[in-house]
Amino acid sequence: MNILTAESITKAYTDRTLLHQVSFSLQEGDKAGLIGINGTGKSTLLKILAGIEEPDEGKVIMANQVVVRYLPQNPVFPPEAKVLESVLNGEHGGENGWSDREGNAKAMLTKLGLPDYEQSVKELSGGQRKRLALAQILLSTADILILDEPTNHLDNEMAEWLEQYLKSWRGTLLMVTHDRYFLDSVSNCIVEIDKGNLYSYQTNYSGFLQLKAEREEMAQASERKRQSILRTELEWMQRGARARSTKQKAHIQRYEDLKNQSAPEMDAKVELSSVSTRMGKTTIELSHLSKRYGDKILFQDFSYIFLKQDRVAFIGSNGCGKTTLMKIIEGLEQPDEGQIEIGQTVKIGYYAQEIGSGSTGHIAEMDPDTRVIDYIKDTAEYVRTEEGLVSASKMLERFIFPSDMQYSPIGKLSGGEKRRLNLLRVLMEAPNVLILDEPTNDLDIATMTLLEDYLDHYEGIVIAVSHDRYFLDRTMRRIFAFEKGTLKQYEGGYTDYAQRKELEAELNSGEPRRGRGGDAKEDPAADAGKNGKPRLIPSKLKFTWQEQKDYETIEEDISRLEEGIASLEEQMNSCASDFLKLHELTQEKEKQEAALEEKMQRWMYLEELAQKMEEQGK
Repeated sequence: MNILTAESITKAYTDRTLLHQVSFSLQEGDKAGLIGINGTGKSTLLKILAGIEEPDEGKVIMANQVVVRYLPQNPVFPPEAKVLESVLNGEHGGENGWSDREGNAKAMLTKLGLPDYEQSVKELSGGQRKRLALAQILLSTADILILDEPTNHLDNEMAEWLEQYLKSWRGTLLMVTHDRYFLDSVSNCIVEIDKGNLYSYQTNYSGFLQLKAEREEMAQASERKRQSILRTELEWMQRGARARSTKQKAHIQRYEDLKNQSAPEMDAKVELSSVSTRMGKTTIELSHLSKRYGDKILFQDFSYIFLKQDRVAFIGSNGCGKTTLMKIIEGLEQPDEGQIEIGQTVKIGYYAQEIGSGSTGHIAEMDPDTRVIDYIKDTAEYVRTEEGLVSASKMLERFIFPSDMQYSPIGKLSGGEKRRLNLLRVLMEAPNVLILDEPTNDLDIATMTLLEDYLDHYEGIVIAVSHDRYFLDRTMRRIFAFEKGTLKQYEGGYTDYAQRKELEAELNSGEPRRGRGGDAKEDPAADAGKNGKPRLIPSKLKFTWQEQKDYETIEEDISRLEEGIASLEEQMNSCASDFLKLHELTQEKEKQEAALEEKMQRWMYLEELAQKMEEQGK
């Protein structure tokens, strides 16, 4: 059943048309993800569908008696209201097993990290207000939920809970989210805004990627055919076509029609060659750091030496201290105990949650009256890339800010466009250490994809705080999890971390594993329990696929690196008077030594795990 239809929607702001004659519909039970580059009108379309804004042209048609609930990006509450009171002010029903209104509200608030029910809303952070609004919406009576960035400000556990909640919810859903795992799991329909047009795909995010690639390939094939026909027609025209007969006039008209057709527009790409400043031998060394606020211990006795080209993520629940640790590394805050040593050649680029936090510790606010290009030029007129010197204007074009946008004031940009502009400013500083604090918040999927590609080739250290499971799997090689005031190290990305936690939980509880990596087995010879049934034996601790692969080859890798370093030392001894060659060899030796140090740490971890597995098997 068709539950919502948008017909020929057009919406423009001053000289900028966001939506032009777009149409689409939602069927009952659809769970649709709305995607597109920031600034293309996603939030605007949601507001139009929710009845918050009116289109310039077109109309929205709803089925009879349909109730719509809308979650904005930045919800507003009466400042004097209390947390529980705000949730209870919504219209509630008894569906989905939520029969007790106040009890259900308290349970969901606790799940979303808001256990102080009597706290004043004016005391909440922006992220806490977003979670409060989410609780209010989810507990409301609704046929259609329209959610703008529901996963922003949720930690990993909350995001996984919301994912399961929405998958089992029986109503119709339309959401904007940049969380690709979440989108892939929840959605059965993708609606893409692309250059003012709407395209619908009856599939999840993975299927959308394939279908979009096919659509673009068909468009390119049609364009190649048009160009081929044009060349043939042009040759005919150049032979001196006589325009005396009706047939020849029609032929000339076909040529003109073909020539005047527009080529298909392809997606703008965020392109940025790897930019960084050379780093010396000393990187960033954290020694016995501790931090508390009042009686709450955020972390204590944390030590770590960042290796060159490290990819390290910090994860944990909201308020656990992740951002505080980033600010301590950046020098914006001081630890209660411990020391930080930062090498003289280290240059930190700090991409903060709050727009405008600069890497030198000052707050370079985004003045809404400042032109886009001036905001970047204030950082650097030119930046040296692998291709040579590139101007600020050219870099803006690569970051999807065409020339007609570069002289517009920042105040005209959408929230996501401001985040993208701020990310470019950080990268233009050519840092050799990147601190990314929640980089996926408000960045569109296209920008995230190209940032991930950029990090693949980036020569420096990357330190990230993120709740985006896809981003963590795609870019990180080591994770530190905040666990009751301590930081525990895990190798690999988020999925590796989650599997390791699942195994640890099984071993501690004795419960059989229900996830991937092995099933519980019955041991007929085991002592029977009170019910007389065989006792279940949990799966044994074992390597992940990547760990097994590394364990099989790591000693050869270490040996090869050691031999390479020895060879470089011999070459350095034989060319002591050739300073240019000596400099090149020294740089290569430092790279090899950093790689060796990382391999040795990985080997120690794998050996320790192998020993535990052997002990468990006895």
